[in-house]
Amino acid sequence: MSQSQFVSRCTADAMVLAAQKLKDGHLVAFPTETVYGLGADATNKTAVAQIYAAKGRPADHPLIVHVHTMQAMGDWAEDIPTYAIDLARDFWPGPMTLILNRSSLAQDFITGGQKSVGIRVPDHVVALALLNAFYAIGGKGVAAPSANRFGHVSPTTAQAVKDELGNYLQEQDQILDGGPCTVGVESTIIDCTGDMPKILRPGAITAEMISTSTGLDVADSVDSNTEKIRVSGSLEAHYAPAALVLLDLQPTTGQGFIALATTPTPKDVVRLASPNNDVEFAQTLYASLRKADELGLSYVVIEQPTGSGIAVAIRDRLMRAANGR
Repeated sequence: MSQSQFVSRCTADAMVLAAQKLKDGHLVAFPTETVYGLGADATNKTAVAQIYAAKGRPADHPLIVHVHTMQAMGDWAEDIPTYAIDLARDFWPGPMTLILNRSSLAQDFITGGQKSVGIRVPDHVVALALLNAFYAIGGKGVAAPSANRFGHVSPTTAQAVKDELGNYLQEQDQILDGGPCTVGVESTIIDCTGDMPKILRPGAITAEMISTSTGLDVADSVDSNTEKIRVSGSLEAHYAPAALVLLDLQPTTGQGFIALATTPTPKDVVRLASPNNDVEFAQTLYASLRKADELGLSYVVIEQPTGSGIAVAIRDRLMRAANGR
């Protein structure tokens, strides 16, 4: 891709131009608070197909529709339960995706042929500016999975997007640089198609937060009595670098190592990250895994954070990363 496609000054004019690119059927990679997304007009089948091609993504893997305000979920979903509205009011804009019964606007090429659709309002000034500019010219929503090759480590900087997808984007596509992502792991995905909320992918919005918001218990996502909904990042092997990820082992000479700062670095081990807490762990995780590949390391040993909160999401991503590509 040419350098002109890489936009570092995300001015209001730049957002208008990027929104028009989406309207014209091109792809725009943009930052959210979680990771960078690769966006296309969610009503344009041809444009959405370009996402799948650029990522190498399976055709039946559904996409999340990003909208500018919670009111817009009424365009994409129907029979929205009260508790889903409570969640939207409390956590949007924010790192939360709601799975809802789809409307006629949500076509099979977005939902992977399922009767449900994922929707979220991201909490990032550039993402919201882009979505508002797109809405202003008639756009209904932007489909945007993470801006990386399928199964690889999600990007948390614009440079990581360029490194990952530069050879797969077209001349008219664009990458918006909004700085590093503040959360660092993908949104919590909550199934809202039943009588109670169910977490399908953990993230920064925790079960405790969901229960407090809705006044409901959070259902177990492993329920043999219900049809399993396919969602982004749900495969056993995902979020993986080229290096082999090993969990909770003692690192040896030449291996990469990621652990909280309280854990010392053994001799001749390559320390990739020393976060001070779980929030920093999430923020730096993907960049650290990418650094391992840049250094040509064969193994990365990661000491997983324990406990609740965003540590649950980190452990989920690490379990999938350890299964490789």
